[in-house]
Amino acid sequence: MEKLTAKGISVSFDGNKIIEDISIELNRNEIVCLLGVSGAGKTTLFNVLSGLLYPDSGTVTLDDTDITGKAGKISYMLQKDLLLPFKTILDNVSLPLRIKGVKKSTARETAAQYFAEFGLYGTEKKYPHQLSGGMRQRAALLRTYLFSDRVALLDEPFSALDTITKSSMHEWYLEVMEQIRLSTLFITHDIDEAILLSDRIYMMTGKPGSITEEIIIDKPKPRSKDFIVSEQFMEYKKRILNILEQ
Repeated sequence: MEKLTAKGISVSFDGNKIIEDISIELNRNEIVCLLGVSGAGKTTLFNVLSGLLYPDSGTVTLDDTDITGKAGKISYMLQKDLLLPFKTILDNVSLPLRIKGVKKSTARETAAQYFAEFGLYGTEKKYPHQLSGGMRQRAALLRTYLFSDRVALLDEPFSALDTITKSSMHEWYLEVMEQIRLSTLFITHDIDEAILLSDRIYMMTGKPGSITEEIIIDKPKPRSKDFIVSEQFMEYKKRILNILEQ
């Protein structure tokens, strides 16, 4: 059973402690959210989890293997889609396979198999500027999945989308996650998004940032559109707002 685990993570820059003694875990097939105010060190924690930054203290393990400071073990998707404008969507999506040394024809063939599943069928030969924001994010997520189909870190993946597009992307995201079973840890400042998508929410607050509470969203997935206006949803939202106000 694959599990991403961080224990006792602390990071300082120029003598200032950014995050302190953070311990979290991500189980197989889970969607877990990191929710908190700006400046709490969420992106710093992601840089440690992805291996881009070595912590002052603490360890990161995938299953039982220590991956602290080792990049390339899990995938990491930033806020912007970062699609290369001069490459087709197919070549953008297959880029992780090419980096791993897969032949261009094989990489294209492998990536193309997922286009229908990710709602991208028919966009293979198009360029990023020809796609809507939502479609570009789908392509970015597929590229992330092809880098690692085990664990993904998503840093505010839907923040750049308008409200209507974001709502449809949430519905699509839950559907595709049920199919590909990708263990995902994502950052958001959107409380509704966190409650709607997550199995669990880690509340990260303070300076230096630390995990102050874990909230389990006790609602089976896939969740209906009515969940967001339910009394249960509002109770979760009130609880989160109370934590943030403290």
